[in-house]
Amino acid sequence: MSAGQDVWLVAGLGNPGPGYAGNRHNVGFMVADLLASRMGARFKTHKAARAQVLEGRIGVPGVSGHRVVLAKPMSFMNVSGGPVKALLDFYGIPVERLVAVHDELDIDYGALRLKLGGGDNGHNGLKSLTRALGPDYHRVRFGVGRPPGRMQVADYVLKDFSTVERKELGYLVDRAADSVESLLVDGLERTQSAYNS
Repeated sequence: MSAGQDVWLVAGLGNPGPGYAGNRHNVGFMVADLLASRMGARFKTHKAARAQVLEGRIGVPGVSGHRVVLAKPMSFMNVSGGPVKALLDFYGIPVERLVAVHDELDIDYGALRLKLGGGDNGHNGLKSLTRALGPDYHRVRFGVGRPPGRMQVADYVLKDFSTVERKELGYLVDRAADSVESLLVDGLERTQSAYNS
């Protein structure tokens, strides 16, 4: 894929390894995996960037298909910025064409909020991205809700979704993947109108 202004990088944030696969913190990976299956492609290792990547198109081929690099950083969440910056540099993609998909504590479970720029809200993955790139990238924020009682935030996001949450998880991840496709094809404002619940 040649570099250029018309390519997007969609980075699902999470932690690598099977022990983390079902965690709330890994919903970005779940959305990336679903997008990969929709694109009919498999992730390959990008050694220089320490990430799993695939290149393809999102949207309606020939009508509104956008070239996209889909990525899952294989560093841990707290140091996602290095791999994502390396991929932006490698493909020549400007930071405003980055979409980070991540869990969000301050939003109710399953709700979505899409935005461009902003703070990190205590999210260590976003802190790392913003340190490496500045704040001006798109975010698809997937609500996981606040921890119950006195449970520590770190313990909560590193736990698997509950049995009750898992009943809806497939549908909600599907909706989040739809919102990423809509963002690339229809733009931020139309996607916010449709998906910011």
